Amino acid sequence: MMKLRFAVLLSTVLASLAAPAFAAEIVGSWNLTELKRAPAMHWLARTGAVHSLLYTGEKFMGTNTEVFAFYASPVTLGKAKPGTKFPGVVLIHGGGGTAFAEWAWIWAKRGYAAIAMDLSGSQPIDPIYGSNGVPVLGQANKPETRTRLPNGGPNQGGAEKFDSIGGDVSDDWPYHAAASVIRAHSLLRSFPEVIANRTAVTGISWGGYTTCLVASLDDRFKAAVPVYGCGFLHEGESVQKPSIDKLGDRRAAWVKAYDPSSLLSRCRVPILWVNGTSDVHYPLDSYQKSFDAVPGKKQMRIEVEMRHGHPPGWAPPEIGLFIDSFCRDGKPLPVPGKITTKGDEVRLAFKSGVPVKSATLHYTTDTGLRSKREWKNFPAQIGKGVVTAPKPSADANTWFIALTDERGAMVTSTVQFQP
Repeated sequence: MMKLRFAVLLSTVLASLAAPAFAAEIVGSWNLTELKRAPAMHWLARTGAVHSLLYTGEKFMGTNTEVFAFYASPVTLGKAKPGTKFPGVVLIHGGGGTAFAEWAWIWAKRGYAAIAMDLSGSQPIDPIYGSNGVPVLGQANKPETRTRLPNGGPNQGGAEKFDSIGGDVSDDWPYHAAASVIRAHSLLRSFPEVIANRTAVTGISWGGYTTCLVASLDDRFKAAVPVYGCGFLHEGESVQKPSIDKLGDRRAAWVKAYDPSSLLSRCRVPILWVNGTSDVHYPLDSYQKSFDAVPGKKQMRIEVEMRHGHPPGWAPPEIGLFIDSFCRDGKPLPVPGKITTKGDEVRLAFKSGVPVKSATLHYTTDTGLRSKREWKNFPAQIGKGVVTAPKPSADANTWFIALTDERGAMVTSTVQFQP
């Protein structure tokens, strides 16, 4: 009996020694356990209001890579003393873009430590400062002023975003983009001046698309704001759909691996969706489906005919207010409830810690491409915790209600579609 017990004990010990100390957290092709470790990095420049650095990225075609990033905080701006701690924000550029020093500066001025990385394997020129000391886009916004890194990752063209699907993932831009953002987040959290448990992410266009991926993969964020970008790109009128359809028998593989619709059910990070009614890249029906796919806290801000671009994408004040409410104890945005219809009246309940000063029902009766439809509106009546408006005309096919509080912050209901 004693020999048997010893044999069982010995086999248990040997099995525990042979087993790994922990199981890596892997989702799709992303090893989140590795990505959540701060990458190696080195500074390129630490003068001026915005600093620059390189950090280790994922392997590209079997070769080690580095990712360029700008970094700014109230300390680098000279607005706070060294040793002060701040919440952090990760900034993701869109298609054709790069790391923007101005964007990092804007968030540092707001009181955040901000990191903005390049996701095209390139390095932009050094910041150009205006007479007021603020970085300006100028030449930095032109692709021809960027330098290809000798060990950069994939470029950000259609071939890298779509056509590379299949086989080795290391040449897939979506894989690199999400991984580089999560690594940037891990690096940011490792900085001593950053409050590691108060970080957020926001991205514009393809950066909004990447925000959807990252918010579904990295649960350490306290808030996420995708601007324009969404999932369900393989459906509806998205300009990306033809590129996905051309993949043929690889189409389903791309959707499963890289369309946010395949990952958004994992998202538990509070998320604010920001878009316009007429965006050709990310149409409203795909946007609403993406919103519906998120099981956690979520809000929406739809602006009639919002322009598409980097400055228009980082301009809405609601982005900062939403992130502040989770990272700096700021007052939350108004929270609309579900729209209900009774007779000829539409009702929208809401909660708000800041008084709501106006409400508007927006609708369109046009058909054809969503990006070409004309929108109409009429004012809604504000009651105690509820907004009422006449029911849109029977030929209205898409509509929503917008609420604006005393800060000028606007949020909207979910988008309503007539069958």
